[in-house]
Amino acid sequence: MRNPALSQHFLKSPRIALFLIGHSNIKKRNTVVEIGAGSGVITSALSYRAKKVIAIEKDIIAAEKLKNNLAKRNITNVEVMIQDFLDYELPKEPYKVFSNPPFHLSSKIIHKLIEAPNPPESFYLILQKQFALKLLNTERHYTSKLGQQLIKEYQTKIKYPLKPTDFTPPPAVPTVLFEAKKIYFSSKNAPDCLDQSL
Repeated sequence: MRNPALSQHFLKSPRIALFLIGHSNIKKRNTVVEIGAGSGVITSALSYRAKKVIAIEKDIIAAEKLKNNLAKRNITNVEVMIQDFLDYELPKEPYKVFSNPPFHLSSKIIHKLIEAPNPPESFYLILQKQFALKLLNTERHYTSKLGQQLIKEYQTKIKYPLKPTDFTPPPAVPTVLFEAKKIYFSSKNAPDCLDQSL
């Protein structure tokens, strides 16, 4: 059940989740961390695209429902962690992140990811568009302090705009799929910016 205090807006279907994951660089060999898995709409989609999924959900009831849903589908490559992500110790091996977190935790989540001893190779978060724009390395929009910290190590980009009808309940603000990919420094690195289609 949704908690209104946590600004949660869940994707309606695995079809939408699979479509969005298709805009990521997640491969079958990857370990993927999902933050705030809920009952598993994104989790089940990720299980088909990744080697292993670590689904983190602090609500015990939602986590038990997630486990039951995975068992019904005979999905065996998902590890469910009943824990607050902000207290979770991120993997020591390479991993990526794909998540639709509560909007009010977006900043804290990104801080935790990029300041971790082993930051993710890439992460994909569904964010409020206004917040995401401030994380881009572009002269078209103001870059926030968090964005300035982020773009030192990551290429950032808005990958896809979402519709309110993609969620339940529909958010009152525009939302987007945001991408951050680790920069592996070379002489030809150039920052990504906002898709021209937006």
